[in-house]
Amino acid sequence: MLKLLKATALAASVAFSGSVAMAQVNLTSQTAGAGTPVALTATALVEYAAERGIANIQLKDGQVGTKFVMLLAEGKIDHATAPFVLPFVLSKAAGPFSSIDKKKGAELASNIRLLYPYTLSIFTLYSYDAKGVKGWSDLKNRKVLNGPPKGSMAVNSRGLIQIFGGLKAEKDYESVTISFNQMATAMIEGTADAAVVGTNFPGPRVTQASAAGAMTMHSMPKEIFESEAAQRFMNKPGSSPYIVPISQIKAAMGDNWTISSEDEFFRGKAIPGGDMVNKSMDEELAYQLTKAHIENLDRHKKIAPFMASLNFGVLDKAIAGLCGPNPIKFHPGAVRAWEEAGHTVPECAKP
Repeated sequence: MLKLLKATALAASVAFSGSVAMAQVNLTSQTAGAGTPVALTATALVEYAAERGIANIQLKDGQVGTKFVMLLAEGKIDHATAPFVLPFVLSKAAGPFSSIDKKKGAELASNIRLLYPYTLSIFTLYSYDAKGVKGWSDLKNRKVLNGPPKGSMAVNSRGLIQIFGGLKAEKDYESVTISFNQMATAMIEGTADAAVVGTNFPGPRVTQASAAGAMTMHSMPKEIFESEAAQRFMNKPGSSPYIVPISQIKAAMGDNWTISSEDEFFRGKAIPGGDMVNKSMDEELAYQLTKAHIENLDRHKKIAPFMASLNFGVLDKAIAGLCGPNPIKFHPGAVRAWEEAGHTVPECAKP
């Protein structure tokens, strides 16, 4: 299945043959780097839409989120996959969109509608057993990988270490920042003693790192996790708490990993997002695309080992990061598809 999806992605910029050629609608889509949850989900939609004759989706992967979210809001592309934090900062004309007039930013963000949500990655702490890191409170005077120099990952990482470990970057530990494609190497070569970054279970970076030695992943301490400060941090725009049975993480990570938790649950900080379209999309088309996703959920979760842990098919607003400060609402066609399938769509997320 994964090989087929990769082949489909490579062919997405040229004319499709077979069942795709029968599709009556041409759509454009953009997503992030190949192999990521968002790219795999976007590529899968290309396939689902082709199989059902819904649409011919021209997909470009490896694109920059801030750019394609703007293109979607402007109606210059039809579909995109992205974290919810991007439409939020667009609505506030903040961060990468700070050059836009605030009224214009809010107007543009209101043009984006959701087909289905899911979890993009989960922040957690991990290190080699040889480093002797015993948990979140054991990072003092160590070198900690916080993520790339730019973007939100390092900001989130440092915030989590301060909340769960009581430590500040550069004062209590050395903050290591490095590009995404060098993060596994940084762990393997000892540039960092531990990592507090977003990952998947099992994601490519942790799989590559663990091939070099046994590793331990640490759940967030329950008492701090449930505190007001931690919950406020993990429920800010573009975030949500992540709680699953620890057995699920152990099964996903394999024998070379120890999963440490004080009870039977694993806790982390999730980055929610989803597949989005412009609000001008025809209601029947949005319905058919969403229906295709829903009816392929079991198949979808088997695309890659980590997909089963990413909350596909979950509409709970706390888990999916919906409502509250998140400005994104479902497309009316998506609401119809979910409700017909027996799911409850949160009222606050309806258009």
